[in-house]
Amino acid sequence: MADGQTFVPETVHKRDVFSETISGHLAEDPTCKVVLRKLDGVPVWAKPIAWYLARREIAGLRAVAGIVGTPELLRVDKVGLLRTWSHGTPLQLAKPDTVAFYRDARRLLREMRRRGVTHNDIAKPQNWLRSPDGSAAVIDFQLASVHRRQGRMFRVMAREDLRHLLKQKRAFAPELLTFSEKRMLARKSLPSRIWMATGKRLYNFITRRLMNWSDGEGTEDRIERDGDAVRSALVAGGARDVALSVYSLPGRGVGLYAFAEADVAQDVMRKLVPEAQVELVQVVAALPRHDNGALREDVLALIAMNRLDEIEVMVTAEPELAAVVKPIIAGRLNLTDRILRR
Repeated sequence: MADGQTFVPETVHKRDVFSETISGHLAEDPTCKVVLRKLDGVPVWAKPIAWYLARREIAGLRAVAGIVGTPELLRVDKVGLLRTWSHGTPLQLAKPDTVAFYRDARRLLREMRRRGVTHNDIAKPQNWLRSPDGSAAVIDFQLASVHRRQGRMFRVMAREDLRHLLKQKRAFAPELLTFSEKRMLARKSLPSRIWMATGKRLYNFITRRLMNWSDGEGTEDRIERDGDAVRSALVAGGARDVALSVYSLPGRGVGLYAFAEADVAQDVMRKLVPEAQVELVQVVAALPRHDNGALREDVLALIAMNRLDEIEVMVTAEPELAAVVKPIIAGRLNLTDRILRR
């Protein structure tokens, strides 16, 4: 469908050692919003793993082609994977509480199961979407499995997909859970129990320590500890105002992100404060503010944590923010999708 058509990038959503996720549109059809998982910039040492994950995603997307609520794979080449954009709101924002949504989500899993596909990563609410019409959709098939034979392992993995959907239902609409669903939630499969006791620990060690991923463990108040010194140094260097936020720091818990409203070059401003005090310094032309002049720290916190879906919802509700916020988003310095947990 998209062969020979040109991808026009718009927004970088995520970047790690395995890929870069960029949304945009096709030059020949600006109304066709698409997503590129870009692989050509991956470090040499990471390419085997990156393409292993990409091949899983390719196989999964091809297997679910035509199922309502799944992305359509448009093109695969040396640059990466191009797929359609899935319109919808992530569950942690949508908080669906209707029988119809969860019935449709089960329909989606049932159709995937008929084709021998298990998603394996829908414990994350951000991988579920509530579409504009209220139906369910799933994204991110990097860990998906396509099973030629629907044997015991397939049945276990399909059951875990369903159990993870029920965990979302318990989080957002616990009153809708049936007795049998509550019973399923209380009984993890044997492979799941073994994984949590053994493989999950090894996974956490590799991703969080060796590969510098992080879920933002740690509650140390960086703003209280380093905030005054950072503000003083940046203001002395020419900043008109400074806003500080925390974000998930790969491998080490919580990092400090400074937004400096200034006309000074970013590299100059960066040198004013040691990284031991503030990890990221972004120079902006203007900081978002309330009508009374107070800083919109809620918006800046979402930018610092790279939570673009939530920012989009906020800007849609308050369109007057767009002119100030969009340039800050375009120049943001944190492109991970690690979640900060307090």
